[in-house]
Amino acid sequence: MKLVKMLLPKVLLVVVLFIFHSCENDETIDSAPPPPSQSQVDVDFYLTTPDQGQLITKQDDGTIIMTDNDNPTILVNESQVFQEIDGFGFTLTGGSAQLINNMSAGQRSTLLNDLFGSDPGAVASSYLRISIGASDLDENVFSYSDLPAGQTDPNLNNFSISPDMTHLIPVLTEILTINPNIKILATPWSAPTWMKNNGNSVGGELLVSNYSTYANYFVKYIQAMSGKGIVIDAITVQNEPENPFNNPSMLMSAPQQIDFIANHLGPAFNAANINTKIIAFDHNPDNINYPISVLDNPSANQYIDGSAFHLYAGNIESLSTVHNAHPDKNIYFTEQWIEAPGNFREDIRWHFRELMVGAVRNWSKNVLQWNLAADPNNRPYTPGGCTACLGAVTIDGNSFTKNSAYYIISQVSQFVPVNSVRIGSNNFTNLPNVTFKTPEGKVVVLVLNNTGTQQNFNINVQDQPISTSLPAGAVGTFVWN
Repeated sequence: MKLVKMLLPKVLLVVVLFIFHSCENDETIDSAPPPPSQSQVDVDFYLTTPDQGQLITKQDDGTIIMTDNDNPTILVNESQVFQEIDGFGFTLTGGSAQLINNMSAGQRSTLLNDLFGSDPGAVASSYLRISIGASDLDENVFSYSDLPAGQTDPNLNNFSISPDMTHLIPVLTEILTINPNIKILATPWSAPTWMKNNGNSVGGELLVSNYSTYANYFVKYIQAMSGKGIVIDAITVQNEPENPFNNPSMLMSAPQQIDFIANHLGPAFNAANINTKIIAFDHNPDNINYPISVLDNPSANQYIDGSAFHLYAGNIESLSTVHNAHPDKNIYFTEQWIEAPGNFREDIRWHFRELMVGAVRNWSKNVLQWNLAADPNNRPYTPGGCTACLGAVTIDGNSFTKNSAYYIISQVSQFVPVNSVRIGSNNFTNLPNVTFKTPEGKVVVLVLNNTGTQQNFNINVQDQPISTSLPAGAVGTFVWN
């Protein structure tokens, strides 16, 4: 009995230590991070790698519930709401329409449904830019009022959109059957030559005496397209108004654009009850004084929805400077080319960093790639037009191949529909990102690995934070369902 009394405290100590140790282990198990299993998070992850081994490919794993780590964290703020998104897409040049329209009906349908349809895996492009008259990626230069040298038509009695009836309008009609809600922006490269001071499709300026006639030219164009069932959501006044070298092209200074909009185009639209948006500038942000000065003018400002940009010069951050000067006006990104034959690795890094992330983080409501389609020789183009503009697709007869711009747009457009909004997130030099909330309430995060090594990081969405990684130079789209 004495022995039992002597051993009892030691036995009790062992039992207590065993129970404590068991509880400690249970706590460790309960608080330990879960094993890396995609099934633990309701987040879809679509990956594109620079070697093209993955092309917007849904990953079976690659995201886990956020672990305790020292990796950078993208903090998503759903309560911080910025601009509404109008869409992502391409420019349907006359040359693009020609190539598409010349395909067999079956192959054309396959291509257009892939580009504009809503089936899983389709690009779901939601925005198109077209040219008013010819762009430099048409086979020939034309306007809707071409006349022999020395003749004029101030009343536009000879106005006709018949040049677009061969290819552009049939293709647009088929696209609208697939996506009736697609937004269409129209842009002139030049006024008819008889309206200009040099009588030439290249360079020159619009004669002041023809300002009212040219405003009526826009009115007639929008009305004629409406008569074909094509609603023009917006126009830009002049493509690259500081570039006189393209064919076609036309110079238009900021004071000239102010005069044209304030005293001619705006009043003409009002008189004809046209609701098409008027967008200023449509050139590079190396000269933001141009769009700001146009918007500063109250007579022009009342008619203007916003300003549009390309990025062949200047910095994408300058779009925010324009926004901050006139926060009640919209920002659009309407053109960026990829030079043939293309470099997929570099193309996706630059275009995602500067445009799909950069332009949108700097208030753009859209991003458009130039241009939708070209043949294997980058044709058609006008004499003096772009000879090295790579299409989003290359069309060779009835076959087509997908190029960098196709995947750049598709990585975003199929997950971020029209009327999504940009929401808040912190940005990183190594991990440029932009975040959206869709009309269905999904959170979408687009991230680029802007480095030469794999990057491990977290995304902190309040309901379901995750840990994940991207290979060097890769892009990921993460969708919270």
